Formats: sequence, C-alpha cells, structure tokens
Amino acid sequence: MRKKSAAIVGLAVVGSRVFGLVREVVFAAMFGAGMLLDSYLAAFRIPNLLRDLFAEGALSTAFVTTFTKVNEKEGSDKGWHLARLVISALILVLGIICILGILASGPLVWMMNYGFAAVPGKLALTTDLTRILFPFILFVSLAAVAMGMLNAKNVFGLPASASTAFNIVSVFFGVVLAYTFDPQENWMQPHFSERALYGVCLGVLIGGLAQLGIQLPKLWQLGFRYRWELNFNDPALRTVLLLMIPSVIAGSAVQVNVVVSNFFASQINGAQSWLGSAFRLMQFPIGVFGVAIATVALPSVSRHHAQDNLPAFGKTVEEALRLAFYLTLPASLGLAILAEPIIRLIYQHGRFDAVATYQTSLALQAYSIGLAGYAGIKVLVPCFYALNLSKTPVKISLFGMAINLLLCYVLVKGFGLGHVGLALTTGLIALINFLQLLFFMSRQVNCGRPLHWITFFARVTAACFAMGAVAWIGQFLAEPASHLGMLPYIAAIGATIFMAAITYFGVSFQMGLPESVEMADFLRRKLNLPVPNRIKPPQ
Repeated sequence: MRKKSAAIVGLAVVGSRVFGLVREVVFAAMFGAGMLLDSYLAAFRIPNLLRDLFAEGALSTAFVTTFTKVNEKEGSDKGWHLARLVISALILVLGIICILGILASGPLVWMMNYGFAAVPGKLALTTDLTRILFPFILFVSLAAVAMGMLNAKNVFGLPASASTAFNIVSVFFGVVLAYTFDPQENWMQPHFSERALYGVCLGVLIGGLAQLGIQLPKLWQLGFRYRWELNFNDPALRTVLLLMIPSVIAGSAVQVNVVVSNFFASQINGAQSWLGSAFRLMQFPIGVFGVAIATVALPSVSRHHAQDNLPAFGKTVEEALRLAFYLTLPASLGLAILAEPIIRLIYQHGRFDAVATYQTSLALQAYSIGLAGYAGIKVLVPCFYALNLSKTPVKISLFGMAINLLLCYVLVKGFGLGHVGLALTTGLIALINFLQLLFFMSRQVNCGRPLHWITFFARVTAACFAMGAVAWIGQFLAEPASHLGMLPYIAAIGATIFMAAITYFGVSFQMGLPESVEMADFLRRKLNLPVPNRIKPPQ
C-alpha cells in the first residue's frame, strides 16, 4: 500500500474534518441543543442517508472498482466513456429521486422522527428544511464520481480536499444567509429563529456545488470531457449497477440502523443534537485514518485482483488494517478519557450550554467503543467488492440490523440509558460487523500471521495504557486552568493531548512497532535529520 498517498489523503481529510467540525460548532452555537438544531440535523440526515448509501457507499465502491479495472485493461478512453455513462445515469435517476423526495418529505420526516410531534411546529419545520436540502444528494453523488476518477488516476489530495471546500462554503453562505433571512439587532449576540435555518440550508446546497466544482478543472486537465451518454446495456455500466445492488442492500441495512436510532432519539428533545455533535467528533479520526487508508487501498487492491496477485492483495489489506488500528485505538481511548473537556472547549459557546456538553460527552464516550471497528469496516468492505464478493457485506449488514434493533430497545427502554444507549449500540454494532468481515476476508486472502497480530496488539495495548495514564492525570492537572479563562484551558488541554500522543508514539517506537518506526523515518526525512543505523524490528 502507498503510505505516502495515505498520508496525503490523511492530511487533506484532517483539513476537511476540522472545517466540518467548525461548521457544526458554528451552527450549534447559533441554535443551541434543542428544537432548532434537532430539526436541522434531522432534515440534513435524510438526504445524507442517501449520500452515504449512494455517493460514499454503493456508487463509490462499485464505480472505483470497475473504473480502475477498465483503465487497467482497456485504457483511458474506455474509462472516460464509463464515467460519462455513470454521470448521465446519476443525473437521470437521482433527479427523479430528488423530485419524489421533495414531494414525500412530510411522510418521510414523520416516519423517521415520530417523537418530534410532541413539540409544536417541530415536524413542520423539519419537513420544510428537508425539501430544501434534498437536491444535495445529486451534487455530492456527482462529486463522488469525480473523486473516484481522480483516485483511479492516482490523484488523491485534491479530491480529498473537496469536502473542505464544501465545509468552508456552506459555513460562509449559511451564516450570511442566516443573518439575511433573520436580521439581528445585536449581531454579536444573536438569537436566531427558525427563519435563519432556511438560510443555513441554502448555504449547504451551495457548498455541495462547490465540492463538485473544485474537482472539475483537474479532470479537464487529465482529458475528461463530459457529454450526455446513456446506455444501460453497456457492459461496464451494467457491472457497476450489478455491484451496486448488493451494496445498496448492505447500505440500506446500515441506514435502517440510523433510522431506528433516530426514531428512539426523536422522543428525547435535544438527543439528536447531542448524538450529532458527539458523532461529528467520532467522524474526525474515522475520516482521517479509516477513510484515508481505504481511499488509497481500494485502487491498489483492485489492481492486484485484476492481475490475479492475491498475495499482494492480502499484504495490502494487512498493512491497511495495521495502520488503521495503530492510529484509531489510541484515538478511541483518548476521546473516552477527555470527552468532557474536549466538548466543553469545542462546543460550549453561544446557546450550547453546560448541560448539552455533559450529555454530548456521555454519547462520545459510548461511541468511542466502536471507533476501531468503524475504521476496519472502511478498509475491509471495499476489498470484498474488489474480490467480487459483494454478498458477504450484505449478509453481515442484515445481521447487524437485527442486532441493532434489539440492542436499541434493550438499552433504551429496558435499561433506561436514553441517548447513551443509542450511541453504545452504534459502537457495539461496528465492532460486531468488523469482526465478521475480518473472519470472512481471512478465508479469501492471507491477512497476516496470527503471531504477528498478537504481538502487534500487545504492543499497541501497552502503548495505549501509557498514553491513557498521561491523559487521565493531565485532565485533572488542567482543570484549575478552566477558572483562568478559555485560552489557558485550551493550552492546558492541548498540552495534555500533545503529551499523551508523544507518550503513545514514544512507547510504541521503543517497543519496535514498524508503523512508529516508519513514521519516525518519515518525519526525519521531512526535517532533513540524519537517520541512525539500526536493525529493522520484526513484524
């Protein structure tokens, strides 16, 4: 696997996640955790479910796999032809879906957010916002196709940065239009009404167009020219569609899990805001590590399969999983320990109060259990499609759907854990699904010797314990700084995170983990420092 490309994508995704977090923080401060923010998040979630299902799920995996193989075997002209067919089909099909979605927004919102009916006006507001946001799915689906083409051409940084453009543009236009639709007497301390949400939603649509538009010049430079071509009998397009069918079924099971969770959350005023804010922080390491690694690994494993090189395929999977676990396991522990101070610093501004901070921190701690599982799923699922084994993730997702419904009911209704039970269910389902995927993948390719994995996890666990101890002590030492003001507290918590990260890296390096050694060598090269002679540690 190309670790340099993964690093480039990772850095680009860091920027995207940072600005995505800024977007969520700005909107949380504007509207607080309650009816308004719940309505916005619920309205955005409906087209977002379709985005996850098509743009970042079925379509992305099926298209990248097929496009890469067509380029490898038949050349660029055939690849561009396939891209034009896919884009034309998307415009037609998703255009129809958008129209139907706008017309059926009322019943959709009611089914997914039944509990909103208990708050006067909440269902109606959510329905109006959903109608505005539905075209978002078309824009980001086209952006996903553009991203797939660029990745297959070994261009990773620009498409990974496209979502950064979305976040920046949507925040800028969202805030400007919010003030336009709902003028404030004191613009420094605004108290927005539901009118401002209409401006925010229009800003999101403009951001979706920006996410697509930023990638088009590079595609033009590489030789892509779009013209309307639509032929559902084309063999390559049919391959994409056939690959999408099981992925849509698998993705539908995942989205059903989200719908079930939202149904329970809608009965608790503010729960969708707490869960949404917590999961945004969870998405940061998932995107930086899991998505970045998977983005680079997918074209690579597709080429290995096209060349019938299964040993190289398995080695790529092993390297991707090791790197994902090396990075996400300490991130999971760090989020769990420092959940409350992190959320206090990031979110507790404007109308997002201390109660919301506490409830959100509980959700984040529960979510963090499944962080490594999420990253592993991001790596493994595309590999099954590269092996033409798309039915396996489908079966696993359907099984997870049944377990999700059971756990939601037991933890929320049985044990009375409320929104924390929903977050815990999400984390546990991610772990269960990952373990099943790993079991079936290991039956197809060699993903590494068991002794190597045992040694790897033993070293990572020891490094995590050392890091966790530093983070645990650091949060208590930093608490007095919270009484001195925001900047001293930011400095104290930042120092705690920095020392915890250095501890993890230092311990793992001393224990000879190859990932830490390679990272140290990478930093030395970038800083023009001499590399000492040493014996390469065992895998």
